[in-house]
Amino acid sequence: MVSQRSNIANSSSSNSLSNFNNGNRAAAALSPPTSPHAANTAQFNPRLILSQIISLQSFHYVVLGFIFQINHVLFATNITMDRIFTAKFLDIWSAMGWIDNAAVLMSSFIGSLLLALIVEKSKKCLDFSVTLFLIHIVLCSVYGGFPSTWDWWISFNV
Repeated sequence: MVSQRSNIANSSSSNSLSNFNNGNRAAAALSPPTSPHAANTAQFNPRLILSQIISLQSFHYVVLGFIFQINHVLFATNITMDRIFTAKFLDIWSAMGWIDNAAVLMSSFIGSLLLALIVEKSKKCLDFSVTLFLIHIVLCSVYGGFPSTWDWWISFNV
């Protein structure tokens, strides 16, 4: 009787292995993972992280530039790099300033959708958004000096 049970156990374990090799994932899903932390840990992949940061930053500026192009057609605003990297045009006390502020807010909304698509992990979204903001501050500082107006800080932190 004992030898019969061991034969059944051996045949069922080899059968589940053959089911896994044949593509039957239902049988493979019932088997426990090799280590208790295997399902919860993701491998650290610096190339993936760097490519995600570069793509988010690039999409941020492409979307912002596209919205500024639309503003150029609709409101006859001029198109300069200053609109992206300085606070000259982000005046919250003028109508033209609100057009640029709306463009920044719309770009942020579209950027949040792109963030969810590119990063795919909710735990990493805050890290990537802070990284995007810090890189933008560095680029703004290199281009036109550190942003020192309340208008810039209000529009980019809302």
